[in-house]
Amino acid sequence: MLLKSDYYYVLPEELIAQTPAEPRDSSRLLVYDRATGKTEDRIFRDIKEYLKAGDVLVINNTKVLPARMFAYTKNGGRVEVLLLKRRNLTDWEVLVKPGKKAKVGTELVVSQELSLTVKDRTETGERIVEFHFDGVFEDILSRVGSMPLPPYIHEKLKDQNRYQTVYCKTDGSAAAPTAGLHFTKELLQEIKDMGVQVAEVLLHVGLGTFRPVKEEDLTHHVMHSEYYCVSQEAADIVNAAKREGRRVIAVGTTSVRTLETVADENGFLRPCSGDTSIFIYPPYKFKCVDALITNFHLPESTLIMLVSALMGREQCLAVYKEAVEKKYRFFSFGDAMFIMGKEKQEK
Repeated sequence: MLLKSDYYYVLPEELIAQTPAEPRDSSRLLVYDRATGKTEDRIFRDIKEYLKAGDVLVINNTKVLPARMFAYTKNGGRVEVLLLKRRNLTDWEVLVKPGKKAKVGTELVVSQELSLTVKDRTETGERIVEFHFDGVFEDILSRVGSMPLPPYIHEKLKDQNRYQTVYCKTDGSAAAPTAGLHFTKELLQEIKDMGVQVAEVLLHVGLGTFRPVKEEDLTHHVMHSEYYCVSQEAADIVNAAKREGRRVIAVGTTSVRTLETVADENGFLRPCSGDTSIFIYPPYKFKCVDALITNFHLPESTLIMLVSALMGREQCLAVYKEAVEKKYRFFSFGDAMFIMGKEKQEK
């Protein structure tokens, strides 16, 4: 049986990063070589030394919505509303707290510009709501919403853009693809100037990625679906690399999940979009991804399971133990790890 408890590790609370590194690329980088099993301690901007011309870096260009807001009942009760997934122009799947104040049929007021009606409840307890507004929803949201920082971050974020990647483009995420937070525009340009290609994909990060696994038997855990899109351009870049035996390096677990959702058995992509609920855990044979840049993830989370599928569970837990001992910073604003793939043979 595949057990959730097999992915537990002890993390001192003081290692949970509360603020992002300044500048972005000054965070620490733990490099793990799957071919040798060795680790190195570097600074993130040193990632250039581990990349080479012909590599393809796959980034997720989603943009985090100011998805957290407060609404009020007719009696003045306050309800926290967190946008999860858009259904159409007016309807969203949302998380509400406390749920007892948001029964089906309840009307809630956010501001003079925005109100909502609870239309339905999902099997997992989220609500389907219809928003009422005049004008452009995203413009109103920018005025009434705030960044949905994870609950383990207690410090107030001084600059909201620090929870966005420098290459974000398309609104839709409830959380940042945090591995990308380490890149500066200058570092990305230097990487491109080396001859590394960058392919952009899209996956709108929902809270399902970060939700705790409640089932002890992993095969019973169901992921929430998230919207993805792979363009013709991105597919062409990745497919050329696969044909020529060049490395495909995913920036973040969201890029991994997008690539592995779309890839055929030989690792080739087709341009498409849709919803994915792919859950990657050992043993999993990666079809497209050769290497991964990622942060350090929560114990017993689907993300540490994905990383374990690439590294091996025992190796992953050993490297995490080393990271704790060396006082790396963990989670969304924490340090990074580069899991190097075995070198591809040139054809």
